[in-house]
Amino acid sequence: MSDTYFYDPAQGHGLPHDPFKAIVAPRLIGWISSRAPGGVFNLAPYSFFGAFATFPAVIGFSSEGRKDSIANIEATGEFVWNLASKSLATHMNQTSAPVAADVDEFALAGLTPAPGRNVSVPHVAEAPAALECKLLQVIRLNALDGTPMNNWLALGQVVGVHIREEFLKDGLFDTHAAQPVMRAGYRADYAQIGEMFQMMRPGA
Repeated sequence: MSDTYFYDPAQGHGLPHDPFKAIVAPRLIGWISSRAPGGVFNLAPYSFFGAFATFPAVIGFSSEGRKDSIANIEATGEFVWNLASKSLATHMNQTSAPVAADVDEFALAGLTPAPGRNVSVPHVAEAPAALECKLLQVIRLNALDGTPMNNWLALGQVVGVHIREEFLKDGLFDTHAAQPVMRAGYRADYAQIGEMFQMMRPGA
């Protein structure tokens, strides 16, 4: 077995760039739409996103800094995750711009807000799929020593699913055709799905 490079994060990585985000990759983008109490629509991408349960379905994203999305979601109790496809990558990137809270990122990025069915938050009409969510909890993360971090984790239960018809093939969602954009390393690194393969679990 080859030697490994080890470092203690508390002591620093000793490399040109922190490798953490490149190691934990690729990651689906949490392209989150929310609505301010005054009605302004917000749309922003988050690098830390995932699914945490299926029955019921639960998804979540973490915000580094208490940004507009977290404030809106706490106020309204709702949000939507939008699948950022390769064809929407430039639009998604536009919604990451640091703009004032009263700016509608749907309009900023030239995207169509489609009304929700079970939430009052719109989803990106052009996205292959979107998940409407009701907020379960927002958790401010703490470090090992109990110090509050500048990170907020929002968890939501999926209460509505939108799938564009062209991405349903024989009743199955075609992930390869949807081409979700994923974070895959350092500041400007992204990935898309290439070759896929199947492998059944033992006993399945």
